[in-house]
Amino acid sequence: MPIDTGTARVERDPDHPDRVTLHVNGVPSSALDLGDPGFLAFEYMQQMAAVLAGLPSGPLRVLHLGAAGCALARHVEHERPDSRQLGVDVDARLLELVRSWFALPRSPRLRLRADDAGRALASLAPGSFDVVVRDVFAGDRTPDHLADDAFAAAAHRALRPGGVLLANCADRPPLSLARREAATLAAAFGRDAAADGRLAVIAEHAILKGRRYGNVVLVAVRAAPDDAASPTSDDAGDRTREAPDLHDAGLARRLRSLPVPARLLVGDELARFAGA
Repeated sequence: MPIDTGTARVERDPDHPDRVTLHVNGVPSSALDLGDPGFLAFEYMQQMAAVLAGLPSGPLRVLHLGAAGCALARHVEHERPDSRQLGVDVDARLLELVRSWFALPRSPRLRLRADDAGRALASLAPGSFDVVVRDVFAGDRTPDHLADDAFAAAAHRALRPGGVLLANCADRPPLSLARREAATLAAAFGRDAAADGRLAVIAEHAILKGRRYGNVVLVAVRAAPDDAASPTSDDAGDRTREAPDLHDAGLARRLRSLPVPARLLVGDELARFAGA
């Protein structure tokens, strides 16, 4: 089907008729199971879901930059009913099609907005979201304006204290893009972010060892007040969430237990990965 940025095609899995893959301009963009909203096929989305599983229980407010087929949004709605989510994609026609093709949560549980991801992020009120997900690509890499200092600062601003940024970075050896972005996020989220367990990198072993091209998930947590155990109101008039500790052994265990095991870099390992 023609869309604003080119073409979209849906391909069924011959072995699982309910499973489909959305291709945007020839590139696999989303994979869904029409009968199972909790299903995630892409390994990097499973890694993001492992991080989300460690957040405090209850509904979340999630911003998806690069909505495409909204696979992760469906998963969040399945795992945490009554969540409020906003999906942003630059292609308005694509958003119309995925609404008609797939069983997506209805507004206001999932609102879809056609806009540039950077412009949409900058327009948000401070502290609007518990989670910001960046999954935007131009070709095989993230657009530069969505991986720079300004983006990191805007994502930090949009998060509530204790909120989490999940950024998908596709990279190839020697992972220069991922290393640079890890350092960028460290600067934006605080000098002590790595030491305090608020910054992490997740990827398959072969990718981290520089053996092949693949997806690296960067995780950054906005610091919560020292008294986060007694939540207080934030800029958006909601309660501050306790900041997750990415050093938590449970997260590393969930990542190792995935169908394709992933490795978690935190602390000193992360500092060495980011370098200077």
